[in-house]
Amino acid sequence: MHNAAFSALGIDAVYLAFDVPPERLGEAVSGARSLGIRQLAVSIPHKQAVMAHLEEVDPIARRIGAVNTVTLRGERLVGSNTDWLGAVRALERETKLAGLRAVVLGAGGAARAAVFGLLERGARVVVLNRTPERAHALAAALGAHGAGGFSELRAGEYDVLINATSVGLHEDRSPIAPHALAPDCLVMDAVYEPERTRLLRDAQARGARTLSGKWWLVYQAAEQLQLWTGREAPVEIMAEAFDRAGGS
Repeated sequence: MHNAAFSALGIDAVYLAFDVPPERLGEAVSGARSLGIRQLAVSIPHKQAVMAHLEEVDPIARRIGAVNTVTLRGERLVGSNTDWLGAVRALERETKLAGLRAVVLGAGGAARAAVFGLLERGARVVVLNRTPERAHALAAALGAHGAGGFSELRAGEYDVLINATSVGLHEDRSPIAPHALAPDCLVMDAVYEPERTRLLRDAQARGARTLSGKWWLVYQAAEQLQLWTGREAPVEIMAEAFDRAGGS
């Protein structure tokens, strides 16, 4: 996606993927600085841990408690969060969020970004997690309206459901049972590989509208590019690059 955008904008740059084990994160960040790498996109499981290795974290990322973007500004590595904008802009393709009842599944970095974004747009948010204590902690930190375990999800008690866990990534599993899916709701999955996850297939079978993780991924990446270059990202070109890479 980034490379397609660079090409379209005539920018001489390249994005590369690196697998970094948790115990080597500090070394990887230090190495990126030494190499003069201008920006890092940070993925699971590093979005919270990476903050300890940066000179600066912007106020929104600090409030969310997670960083998905690190930009080299002079000699300083600055952490930001574009996940929250990616989430809300993806959802806003389908609905206005103000006043809606939203449930976010998960309590990690992606969940924190989704909760923050939904609250910023005026939704009423409940956080559910496999470990309820973590859900309560996230809700308290960001000001969500409720929290609990996955078993507390009830069809008909929400308008928007977001899976912000990694359940379903490269596997045919859903974090929740089909009977908990509301027929008239919108379901978005942060998981983008496969694009049509078990959760989304179950939701569609129940009559719900669905939104794949593709759009969350595309919009957060577009915000990353704009953060670095100051230029508007070609969203549709980036989405087409996702599709060509086998995302759909």
